[in-house]
Amino acid sequence: MKKVISTEKKPIKLWLDNIEDGALAQAKNLANLPFIHKWIAIMPDSHQGFGMPIGGVMATKEVIVPNAVGMDIGCGMCAVKTSLTDIDRETLKKIMGEIRKVIPVGFSKHKEEQDEGCLKMPLKQWKDVNSISDDSDADDAGDNYPIVFNHYNNALKSLGTLGGGNHFIEIQKGSDGHIWIMIHSGSRNLGFQVAKHYNDLAVKLNKKWFSAVPEKQELAFLPIKSDEAQAYLKEMNYCVDYALANRELMMDRVIEVFGDTFCDTSVQFNAPINIAHNYASLEHHFGKDVYVHRKGATLAREGVIGIIPGSQGTKSYIVKGKGNPDSFNSCSHGAGRLMGRKQAIRELDLEKEVKALEDKGILHSIRGAKQLDEAPSAYKDISVVMKNQEDLVEILVELTPLAVVKG
Repeated sequence: MKKVISTEKKPIKLWLDNIEDGALAQAKNLANLPFIHKWIAIMPDSHQGFGMPIGGVMATKEVIVPNAVGMDIGCGMCAVKTSLTDIDRETLKKIMGEIRKVIPVGFSKHKEEQDEGCLKMPLKQWKDVNSISDDSDADDAGDNYPIVFNHYNNALKSLGTLGGGNHFIEIQKGSDGHIWIMIHSGSRNLGFQVAKHYNDLAVKLNKKWFSAVPEKQELAFLPIKSDEAQAYLKEMNYCVDYALANRELMMDRVIEVFGDTFCDTSVQFNAPINIAHNYASLEHHFGKDVYVHRKGATLAREGVIGIIPGSQGTKSYIVKGKGNPDSFNSCSHGAGRLMGRKQAIRELDLEKEVKALEDKGILHSIRGAKQLDEAPSAYKDISVVMKNQEDLVEILVELTPLAVVKG
């Protein structure tokens, strides 16, 4: 921990020296909420978000705050270690080309619904919302998962797709000598629809209750015992599972591309490491059961293996949690943005950013000025971020990027 701010109703514990004004103001809003447990924890990658800073961790008593989870519910990381110890540039190019053929990126999705067998709770039998009148199971699905239910057909077409923004598929070389595959993605439009619905509902109810939390802070809440909160928790957890299935399906297809490329059954793939960084969960901290909201923050309970990515031009890390109670057993979810997307496009030098990546031999995704929002210079220095959280995680493997696919 770098410092503690004690000017608000609850302390703010920070794992960074410098926090932008907007993110600090949001952290102070959190620290003055009436239902906060102990303190607010701000991770070293923190920057301004909607309502709550990205890289923020908040434990609440008896309420859930949809905006403190965020719009991409269940967004997270997946990484697989391969038995390969080297891969040449031409083979990398071939692999990346084949990945783009089987995994839609950006706003694209599959033309056909994908096999729902990889989902923990398939809803195909309730596919048609207008034909459930005589089906009690369907009624239950519509009642308990109304937003998921209404967007399910589209969600099946989005299953196994990357999305845009900072989501990526990356081939890396590890400090352990092995080639790794890493994927960053979330719950796509399904998570967005669930998040928006319940945040809008919370805003409406907070107005009705004359809540003391100002609407402009974008921190509307739902009492945990309310029907609305219980509905949100069900659908949020569905989206967390969906996001996991989405990453696993993409990883399966990337592994198939590797297998087809090498035509060699001797190439082995370890079990995937998976960890989410946008969710809320009921946990026990300092003698109380509380809802820990991690918005752009990763679980770092003692012994838990996690993933902290950098940018497409910097290292990523496989880590092991140290279980620091001050952070509610959390760590950063990445490097964190240094510049807003529009600012990066406006201010960064395209030629300079491309040259820096190509000098490192990285097959990158910057094709023009519009992609400068994902240039390495738009992000914080990941080495500083990792240094600032030495009390939160232990680095197991450093991963250097070789090739990147982005939306």
